[in-house]
Amino acid sequence: MRNYQLNADITFNFVDNIDNITASHWQNLNNASCPFLQYEFFDALEKSQSVCAKQGWQAHHLVATTATEMAAIMPMYLKSHSWGEYVFDWDWADAFKRNGIEYYPKLVATIPFTPISSNKLLSAQLQIQQLFEPLVEHCQQQNINSWHILYCDEIKAPLPKDVYQRNTVQFHWFNRDYKTFEDFLSTFTSRKRKNTRKERLSISQQNIKVRQLKNHQINQQDLEFFYLTYQLTYMKRGHQPHLSFEFFNQIVANMANNVLLIIASDEQEDIASALFFYDDNQLYGRYWGCTKQVNNLHFELCYYLGVEFCINNKLQSFNPGTQGEHKIQRGFEPVLTYSYHWIKHPGFRPAIKDFCQQEQRHMLTYQQQCRQMLPFKQ
Repeated sequence: MRNYQLNADITFNFVDNIDNITASHWQNLNNASCPFLQYEFFDALEKSQSVCAKQGWQAHHLVATTATEMAAIMPMYLKSHSWGEYVFDWDWADAFKRNGIEYYPKLVATIPFTPISSNKLLSAQLQIQQLFEPLVEHCQQQNINSWHILYCDEIKAPLPKDVYQRNTVQFHWFNRDYKTFEDFLSTFTSRKRKNTRKERLSISQQNIKVRQLKNHQINQQDLEFFYLTYQLTYMKRGHQPHLSFEFFNQIVANMANNVLLIIASDEQEDIASALFFYDDNQLYGRYWGCTKQVNNLHFELCYYLGVEFCINNKLQSFNPGTQGEHKIQRGFEPVLTYSYHWIKHPGFRPAIKDFCQQEQRHMLTYQQQCRQMLPFKQ
């Protein structure tokens, strides 16, 4: 694929397989502790065929180089649909279709199936906005109809007129030097504190046992049970799971310092599980599923035990995943996420710009409304 000139010193191209990037080059540019930015995570996605052209996720990673070294990597994908992104543009695609215009393929910088905010550009030399014009040039020349950079850090600099910011709201927990879970609960109002204790107590009253497995403590039987529950979660909604068993197998083998699996059992029969990732600063709740419905078990496995894990391990925050206003009353605070978008077709730009501006105002209002629902004492 042809090279593009970023400036006098830096050129970039796009590679369609992570094997074209060495792990050492990747990690030399990756200063983040986030497990989802590790080479091994993207390698597992591609090697397991969870991400591939057949699945509508053709790897198209941006690589910037100088005359002597690799200067930047941005994981990107050519998409033929909008599944697994969590910044929803289905309405945009429908509008294109109604007018007889192709919306796909589109070029997306994201971590597949992982709505985690991070700097999607791995580089010490470049800022993400420096790639806007080269990305436009690439889309214009390669018959790509748009580019999208999802769940990235906020860009403070003024945006070009045809690049639009979108926001969503997620609910995160923050560790304010809590010593115990009860210390955290002491910040709640009396009624909310009582409700939380009641939910947690109900687990032991139903004779549910819970075990927490870190890293190499996860054996094949544990992983197979987790994958069963993961599949059931999707199938209950009429969907096929995005990620294969081979993906999780490779992750547990190669990212052994970043995985937490919590399994609940009833009378020695495993009935539910929740999988998390973590680094030195943050816990990330990712996947949940169950073979038996138990009152409040989802809250215990996915939220309360995650909060306890953060407190016990002195992690600063907990991102339990997208959506879910039920998280608010359990002490998860609304935070804004950021993504940036460019659309090739000039006829749609005014409507999409207006949509993004209205959405931004709505999300700011929604965030403030959610803050009013938090359980904390005034």
